[in-house]
Amino acid sequence: MRIPRPKLSYANVIATIALFVALGGAAVAAGLPKNSVGTKQLKRGAVSAAKLKRGAVTAGKIAPKAVVAGKLGANAVLPGNLGNGIITTNKLSDGAVIASKIKNGVVTTNKLNNGAVTTAKLGDGSVTLGKLADNVPPLLGTLKSGQTLRGVFDVGGGGTKTDANDEAHSTINYQFPLTAIPSTTVLQVGQSTAGCPGLSSSQTPQASPGNLCLYISEFRNIEPGSNPLTTENSTRLGTGLVLKAHEAGDAFAALGLWAVTAP
Repeated sequence: MRIPRPKLSYANVIATIALFVALGGAAVAAGLPKNSVGTKQLKRGAVSAAKLKRGAVTAGKIAPKAVVAGKLGANAVLPGNLGNGIITTNKLSDGAVIASKIKNGVVTTNKLNNGAVTTAKLGDGSVTLGKLADNVPPLLGTLKSGQTLRGVFDVGGGGTKTDANDEAHSTINYQFPLTAIPSTTVLQVGQSTAGCPGLSSSQTPQASPGNLCLYISEFRNIEPGSNPLTTENSTRLGTGLVLKAHEAGDAFAALGLWAVTAP
C-alpha cells in the first residue's frame, strides 16, 4: 500500500524558513554572554534619549569624567536638573566660575556661607559704593545720595554780664562729606517745611535730599521770632552756628536736633 506524501508548496517553504530564522535569532540572543555588548559594539547614535527609560542613567552608572562640557548641549544642565548640594567647590576646576558666567541676582547673601567671601577673593575695585545697599554707610567716600546724617546741637553762653545781642558760636561737623553744600533751614519748636518735614514719632529729625534742618527743641533768653539762630561758613563738611542773646544780664542758649540728607 502506498502512503500518500504531502506535496511541498511555496507557502510551506516560506513558513519553514521564517521559523528557522526566528529560532536562530533567539538562540543567538540567548547565547550572548553577560556584558558582551559594550560601547564598541554599538553604532553611533544607536542609544538615544527616546530609547532610555526614566531613571535608567544614574550617577552610579556613569564613569568618572564620562560627562564633560564638550558632551553637553546648550542648556542641557539647568538649575532645575540639579539637586541641592550636588555642586561643591571640590567639583569645580580653577576658573570654572567667573563673573561673565553668572547672571544678575544668581548669587545672593543667603547662598553664601559665613566667611565665604574674604578680602583675598575680591579683585581690586570689585566693591564700589554703587554696589552697596542703601543702608550701608560710606566707608571713606562721600555720603551716598539719599542717605541721612543726624545729631544734636547745643549753642549758648553769657551770664550776669551778658549784653543784648551778644553772640555765641558753635559748629556741626558731618561724619561724611556731602557732594554739594545743602540748603539750611532753622525751625522753631513744632515747625516744619517741605524740605524739613519735622520730627518722627520717635523724635528722629528728618531732612529731604539736599537739606540741612536744625530743629530747636529748647531755648533760653533768645527771641524766636527774630531768627536768633543762624549759620555761617556752611560747606560740604559741616556748618557754623551763631546765636544771639535777647536780653542783658542772663545766659542764653538754644538746643535741638539736626539732620542733613545728601542730594
